[in-house]
Amino acid sequence: MDLCLEKCIHEEIVVEVAERLPAEDKILQLADMFKALSDPSRLKIVTALLHSELCVCDLSVIGNLSESAVSHQLRTLRNLKIVSTRREGKIVFYRLTDKHVRELVCNSLDHVAGEGCGV
Repeated sequence: MDLCLEKCIHEEIVVEVAERLPAEDKILQLADMFKALSDPSRLKIVTALLHSELCVCDLSVIGNLSESAVSHQLRTLRNLKIVSTRREGKIVFYRLTDKHVRELVCNSLDHVAGEGCGV
């Protein structure tokens, strides 16, 4: 059973940990990011972007999704700053925003598969 058998508060530890917690707005941003990454279509897009920047057409083929569906998912990922864009003429390429996103996804893949992200 996961209940305290004896009610006691370790005040020094509680105060120290409470002071180290991120601000509430940062907790909410983190929760939103994890929510976005919990969708299989978005996660497939993000894992594809681990290997290369790609356009909507490429992601559509790789993810076996319509271009409209990919665009919709990319909008969510872009709003959360998980992906960013680069324009080359008429083509918009998507990539992971930074090394933190890459590390988060790679570490998560290593956790579930025990084999890392292969990049």
